[in-house]
Amino acid sequence: MIAATATYRRVMALSGPVLPVISFLGRLPTAMCQLGSLLLVAQTSGSLATAGLVGGALAAGQTVGGPLLGRLADRHGQRTVVLAACWFDAFAVAALVAAALARAGTLPLALIGLLAGAAVPQIGPLARTRLVALAHRAGADDRMINTALSFEGTLDETSFVLGPALVGLSATMAHPAAALALAALLLAVCGSAFALHPTATALHPTAGVADGRRAKAPAARPARARMPRAVHAMRASMALQGVIFGACQAGITALTERLHQPAQAGLVYAAMGVMSAVAGLSLALVPARITLPTRWRAAAVALVVLSVPLLFVRSLGALYPVVVVLGVAFAPHLITLFGLTERLVPAGRLAESMAFLTSAVVGGQALALAAAGRLAEAHGPSAAFAVAVGAAVLILCLALGAPARQRAAAPTPAAATPAGSGR
Repeated sequence: MIAATATYRRVMALSGPVLPVISFLGRLPTAMCQLGSLLLVAQTSGSLATAGLVGGALAAGQTVGGPLLGRLADRHGQRTVVLAACWFDAFAVAALVAAALARAGTLPLALIGLLAGAAVPQIGPLARTRLVALAHRAGADDRMINTALSFEGTLDETSFVLGPALVGLSATMAHPAAALALAALLLAVCGSAFALHPTATALHPTAGVADGRRAKAPAARPARARMPRAVHAMRASMALQGVIFGACQAGITALTERLHQPAQAGLVYAAMGVMSAVAGLSLALVPARITLPTRWRAAAVALVVLSVPLLFVRSLGALYPVVVVLGVAFAPHLITLFGLTERLVPAGRLAESMAFLTSAVVGGQALALAAAGRLAEAHGPSAAFAVAVGAAVLILCLALGAPARQRAAAPTPAAATPAGSGR
């Protein structure tokens, strides 16, 4: 534990204490806008169908726009891209609030939601990319890189617990519009602060990222290096993780409504997120001899084993412990996939790849929430939870089938262990 604490202190020292704060506040709007838009449009239009369409448009925009913004950041640097995206997104969110309050039609609301989603500045993935570059520049070993990814993963998990909680509190005490107004303010202020932070220069604004991992690479490199095939399995696994999130959210909502305690849904989901964040921080304790492919397989097994009890939950007293224990598997799976991606992808496409993983989660969650919600309505909460179990089984299949390709494709870090050895 002492060694892990010391490693986290070294990670914090890479960027200083300010960057984690502004990056955390800057990524909160991503967690706030999905639920906030649903509540706002449902209240102002009186139509859950319209609210769902707007929420779906927002998620679709983020799924498509995330990798594109990441690619732009790889090519032109984070500062310009994040500044433009955060201000555009702030205005788009404000426009969505104004249009909803003015009771605009479904099509205008959906189009504005699509733009708001596409312009999400991807602060989470870019902060992760930036911290990894700083760690490589400082000559960090693989253990410290993994700890940096664990730290960023924990910030993500915490934001996705606190964000919906802020929306719910604002909707209860004032109006859903207040939550989205706060999101727009955070985008403008904290997004700008993240873009202008001195660490934005940690990455060179071209395909050749200035990190220690590629310090010995030849000077002449192609503008867009090819992506290893193994990366696609990781992206599919991340999308399936989003499916688990969406199916769990639908099942939890359906069960709490059936038990006449709908207000408990947010608390149950938050408890699962808190446990996931704790598990993410604990990854620093994992011995370095346990390789990333092994961690992926172990996390996949845990997802399957720990999700099966969801099928038999019938009471609130059983729901809490089951979902809290399931949360133990979430962050290890997510963080391991980020670690494998960081190891495999060309340096000049790292931001794009990190953003792609995050967008895959969003897209998978949105699709599963819609599909599992219908199943839960027709066949009960267990039907939605069955979708989560099925996604976990598919993740395990991907994890078991991918390790050989990962080892073949993995580039050797400049100061790392031999090829095929673990982190």
